[in-house]
Amino acid sequence: MRIYFVGSHATGKTTLCRYVSRRYGLPMISEVARAVLAEMETGLDALRTDMDLVAEYQERVFARQVMVEKMHEGRFVSDRAFDNLAYVAEHTTNAATMMNDQRFHDYMKWVSEGIVFFLRPHQSLLKDDGVRAGVSWDSVLRIDGMVKLMLEQHRISYLPIESVSMQERVRAVEFVLARCGVMDAAPKPRPRATTIPPTLVPAQPLASAPKLDNWPYKLGDAPADVEA
Repeated sequence: MRIYFVGSHATGKTTLCRYVSRRYGLPMISEVARAVLAEMETGLDALRTDMDLVAEYQERVFARQVMVEKMHEGRFVSDRAFDNLAYVAEHTTNAATMMNDQRFHDYMKWVSEGIVFFLRPHQSLLKDDGVRAGVSWDSVLRIDGMVKLMLEQHRISYLPIESVSMQERVRAVEFVLARCGVMDAAPKPRPRATTIPPTLVPAQPLASAPKLDNWPYKLGDAPADVEA
């Protein structure tokens, strides 16, 4: 089962992706752009000014996304898919070359056979993610429009999610996955910090002057079978 959350930044894809990964016991494919940026030993400033470098970067990001998906043998949840092609159109001059490549068309067909949620942006979620240039509301809207265009052009069925309420987003995702026969994984308890009240032991008669550590009570050891 392949589940995708697509859209521009400022949509909360990663948050929902993590939830689905935990809830349904699916491997999560995180955004590969940061890893590629580190491997190329470059930064945003260089990408903004070097057209050849940014083209190479986006080609690597797309190739890495496809490679990582194939490694998971068709069972995963991903917080990206073809999204970086929208950034190619926004920031590079090689969009036509990449989008006319047969590998791109094959990948879009692969995505269309999965479950796709299209998250729409909201200004309250907008922040600089440290990877993409031009983190402005106008840029976000352009990326959002290009992602939608590619969904429609390649006849990819999708569910748009516009609410910023996490509860409503989760309910929409759970509804779709239940209708697709995706079952919840066995619940795993999440570790939580536990506060154990100290055991109070009455002070013994003092043979000498009172001290801070035995006035008016001293703290006994917590039970051995209870985690602090």
